[in-house]
Amino acid sequence: MINRGMIDLCDQSACPGMGQTVQSLSLKVGEDRIHYLKAGSGSPVLFLHGGACDSGDWIETMTALSGYCTCYAPDMVGYGLSDSNRDVYSLGDFVGCVRRFIETLDLGDLVLVGHSLGGRVCLEIALQQPERVRKLVVVDMAGFSRMARFGRLITYLAWALRELRGRPQPYPRFSKQDGGYGGWLCLEQLPALKTPTLIVWSRYDPYYPLSAARRAAELIPQARLEVLACCGHAPHRKKHDTFVRLLLDCVASASGAGHPR
Repeated sequence: MINRGMIDLCDQSACPGMGQTVQSLSLKVGEDRIHYLKAGSGSPVLFLHGGACDSGDWIETMTALSGYCTCYAPDMVGYGLSDSNRDVYSLGDFVGCVRRFIETLDLGDLVLVGHSLGGRVCLEIALQQPERVRKLVVVDMAGFSRMARFGRLITYLAWALRELRGRPQPYPRFSKQDGGYGGWLCLEQLPALKTPTLIVWSRYDPYYPLSAARRAAELIPQARLEVLACCGHAPHRKKHDTFVRLLLDCVASASGAGHPR
């Protein structure tokens, strides 16, 4: 059963030609109830959030694309409003849950878009089920290199500050058996990736260096690298308009249509 709700985004004057609402839904996926956002109509595009956010990170992008495709953004298991029933989560837990989500909604032949941890999950799905993924877009993805020392420091300080203030940690713990967040290296798998891939990266990312993205672009047979002139780990937010234009190109080419205007 799918539970339904609505999230108001904007009025028509604020977002001409775009959808006014994003649906807030949930469904049972295996043993977990997964919350997700949905907007628009047309060919499916699935967005996966990073390791320090949830599906809400994609609302602005979904609004911009809702006139051209059907956008889905789940809270991965352990995050947001989705079930969090385990002490620790592995990369396989996230991948398996998202694969079941895709199968439950019958979202074959889709565009996958993932930021950081979400990008690593998208990549794994494209490697395991290439027949389901028409295009892959990864944004400052975990796994092309280990997390930089400065990024590890930022992550630790944020965790320590919450502990000091007695606040609960809002995100799940990652299993160290498969390297943990920042250690899910995948360079040796990249030459086997057959899905056309767009890599989007900040010029200055404190977590994962641009050099890792350049190396990945050389290893993936059908890869294109777009470097956005910004700092930080979220170029899809810092350079939102540019990012949306890149996604529109991907959606148009994936569907075989011309660029949506």
